[in-house]
Parts: sequence; structure tokens; C-alpha cells
Amino acid sequence: MLRIGITGQAGFIGTHLFNYLGLQEDVARIPFEKSFFYDQNKLSDFVKQCDIIVHLAAMNRHNDPEIIYQTNTGLVRQLIQTMETENVTPHIIFSSSTQEERDNQYAKSKKEGRGLFTEWARKHNALFTGLIIPNVFGPFGAPYYNSVIATFSHQLTHNETPQIDNDGMLNLIYVGELVKEIFKIIINKQENHYLLIPFSHESKVSEILRLLEGYKTLYFEKNMFPEISNDFELNLFNTFRSYFDNKNYFPVSLKMNTDNRGTFVETVREMTGGQFSFSTTHPGVTRGDHFHTRKIERFAVIKGKAVIELRRIGTDEILSFHLDGRQPAFVDMPVWYTHNITNTGTDDLLTLFWINEFYNPDDPDTYFEKVSLAAEI
Repeated sequence: MLRIGITGQAGFIGTHLFNYLGLQEDVARIPFEKSFFYDQNKLSDFVKQCDIIVHLAAMNRHNDPEIIYQTNTGLVRQLIQTMETENVTPHIIFSSSTQEERDNQYAKSKKEGRGLFTEWARKHNALFTGLIIPNVFGPFGAPYYNSVIATFSHQLTHNETPQIDNDGMLNLIYVGELVKEIFKIIINKQENHYLLIPFSHESKVSEILRLLEGYKTLYFEKNMFPEISNDFELNLFNTFRSYFDNKNYFPVSLKMNTDNRGTFVETVREMTGGQFSFSTTHPGVTRGDHFHTRKIERFAVIKGKAVIELRRIGTDEILSFHLDGRQPAFVDMPVWYTHNITNTGTDDLLTLFWINEFYNPDDPDTYFEKVSLAAEI
């Protein structure tokens, strides 16, 4: 059983790492609170319990840069002193930054902190890993503090207008990717006093803002899922969604289209073209009697009884499929097959539909023809 503690557990990366470790087998998470740095007995108990300490606690921003420097180096010195007093040598994993070489007090504090841990590890023959981490983004980062992505996402979901101060190139890593890298280091007992964590995506600030603005328009305003073409876009979209005011945004009412046949409700639209819908159909009512030449369509009966009929255009053979919601099932509609669905039960029929493109009245690819040839007479 690995006993792992995280200083800065309540922070952005700390929260994600703590939660991720909770999903792993043979890992015991040793709780940490910021107050431990102000209570020596609690800090001593903490270090004595840990096989691994991931030191994330740090100050990123303050009006006085000197306070940033003094705080961050002070935390490192206090942790080292406590470990020496208690005569313990846990594996220390320290989060530094690619900003180390910059000329500011934050960068200086991170570089010096890594140097202090390196000296301690050599003195006590202990395991130390110093991480040089690129820009980190992900859900729940603090706007105006953790990343420009957090700031933009917060602004766009709170009716504010983002501004680009410097349209530079960002080397990015998703927080979920980072915590997996940290766990690999823990498992492998990897020692490296300067371990450069590779970034997984590179993008200009303006390109990121363009994607986020698209997410706002589609998802926030039109209730449509955007096209997700790679892992970065998936991670960015999930980050954006985390800044919604969920209590006041959800639930979102769906439009009900009701007539004498029953009710049709469109549930989801995708920019990839997909559309999910469901319908209720009254007993004895038939829907459909049309065909498509390019669309891919699936009918899934989840409540009630139905018969789905298909007939290839130009032929007279009718395929009949009987479905019962007690055993949910689906039928796919081939192209050039006219098709319909009829409620054969005594209660309303509930059917889910998926089609690979949403309805375009200018190019519907929907052609009406009765499945039953007798109906044409």
C-alpha cells in the first residue's frame, strides 16, 4: 500500500491528483490541509505517514513579488526541516514550471525550491523528482489565476468579453494527462532532479479563444454539441463546460412538437451531423413512410409495442420487425428503403431515433412513399 500525501491538495492540480489517486488500487491518500504549515505537530504527523509527498503548495500571484518568493521557498524549507526532524525520507515530487528561467520572483522561487530539494535528497540518499511542467489547463481551474483557458471559459459563460493581451504560443498539458504522468513517476520510483514533462498540444492564444467562442455559440446558446476532432478539443470542451452556472442553467426545456399522432422531441444535435430524438406515438398510429438516399438512421423502441416495416424502392417485398419495449431493440434503415413504424400496442409507444445529420429543409433527403403497395391503390 502506497501512502501518498499532497501539499496543496485543495488547489487546482492537487484536487485532480487527489481524486485520481482515489481511483487507484493499493493507494492510501494521506489528507493534507493548508493549516498544517501553521501547526508543526500536524505537519510532523503528515510527513511521518507518507511514503510519497507531492509538493504542489505554492503561491502564483500576489501584488508584492517578494512575498511570492518568500512564501514558496519558505514552504520548501519548512517541509525539509520537518522531514529532517522526524528522520523520514519519503519520495518527494516537486512541481516546478517551464517558467523557471524567467526573470521574476515566482520563477526564482521554483528554481530555488527545486535546488533545495535536490540538496536534501543527496544529503539523505532520498528519492527526489523535480517536475518541469508546461501550462496546465482543465476543469475547475481558478480564472485570473491558473490559466488563460480558465479565464476565457469563465468570461464566456458569465457574459463577459475576453481580451487577448499577448497572442503568444502556448505549450499545454491537460490536468488529467498530468496527474497520470505523476502517478507513473510514483509507481516507477522515477528519480530525476530535472524532469521535463512534455506538452501534449501547442496553440496560439487566439486559436484557443476561437474554439471557446464556438463552444459558447453552439453549446451554450444553441444546445448543440460541437465537432470534437481530437483529444485536445475534447479536453478543452470539457474544461469550458465546467464553468457553467449549473444551478441556474439546468434543466433546459426541450421543444415538444405535438399533433394528433403524438409528440416528437429533438433531444440532441451534433456538429458532426448527428441528431438524437424521441417520439411518442398513440396506439394504431403509423409514422414514416419515407426513405433516404444518404442518411444513416436507427429506430430504437424502449417502451410499448411496434412493428417496423421496410421495403426497398422498386421492389414489392416488405420486411416486418416486431419490437417490444420490455426487450429494447433497434432497427437500422438502409438507404433506398422506404420505412415506417406503427404502434401495435394499447399504450403510447416511446421510440428513440438517431440520424447522422440533422434535418436541413433545403436538402432534407427525405422522400415520401408508402411501404404498403396496397395503400397506393
